[in-house]
Amino acid sequence: MAGLLKLTEEFLTYMYGVKGVSVNTVTSYRHDLKLLCDYFGQDADINAITTLNLQTCIASLSSQKYEASSINRFLAAVRKFFAYCYRLEYITANPALSIKTLKLPKKVPRFLFPAETDELCSQPEKKPLLWEKRDKALLECFYSTGCRVGEMATLKLKDIAPDYKSAVVLGKGSKERRVFFEKDAVKAVLEYLPERNKRIPAERKVEELFINQAGKPLTIRGIRYIVSRYSGVEGTNHHISPHALRHTFATAMLSNGADIRVVQEMLGHESISTTQRYTHVTTAQLIKTYNQAHPHGGTK
Repeated sequence: MAGLLKLTEEFLTYMYGVKGVSVNTVTSYRHDLKLLCDYFGQDADINAITTLNLQTCIASLSSQKYEASSINRFLAAVRKFFAYCYRLEYITANPALSIKTLKLPKKVPRFLFPAETDELCSQPEKKPLLWEKRDKALLECFYSTGCRVGEMATLKLKDIAPDYKSAVVLGKGSKERRVFFEKDAVKAVLEYLPERNKRIPAERKVEELFINQAGKPLTIRGIRYIVSRYSGVEGTNHHISPHALRHTFATAMLSNGADIRVVQEMLGHESISTTQRYTHVTTAQLIKTYNQAHPHGGTK
């Protein structure tokens, strides 16, 4: 029987090559299964791992101050791995079946209010930090589409409609969906494109919309760096991630009356329960309106 590390590598190859999961998902699985190998040993016999052993491993992660969300992600990878090993008869029983997911504390997604979003999107014009036209277009596109950072990094010119008002992006599970650009995003993209094209050597073809200053496609890491610069101490001084702009898009849509199932489709959520996290904004606005309007609201 192969050792634990060799089996995890076989599983990762299967998930990428046969199941077609994304590179980011495989990277996540690899990180979590490394924790499993580090705990039990790379050459450990998988048949010797029991449910109690896995529970002890989880307790060890908890004692190392891993958050419940990180442990649950670890559990998800471990469950898939042991299910794979059971299906291929590497093990006679699946010790991960009875392991329960940890209860997560309810967190309000980080988002920006409209005035904060406007301030962030205006930063490239106010602060010459990187590349004004590109960065303005990038921020406007995030806010307009609700795209994930990976979707924005892989957005190609050929996927954008001729009028630049929409585009088709490839989301999780290789599922395509259409996203939309409002007028500010369209204007910013059209002003950026001439500068983009000048930076790309004639002999090189670059399909991605967003590029770095060397004329190569922007990476996920590069996009995160750009958002970090404009939301950090040099910019708004309210640091956010690209994902917070996705949250901002969702909360803005719902608070302005968009149907939750339409927003679910725009975000590419598989389950509507994921989209329902953003209804907190409507509640917050109701409370704010009540406090402003009621005689005893406390704000007058």
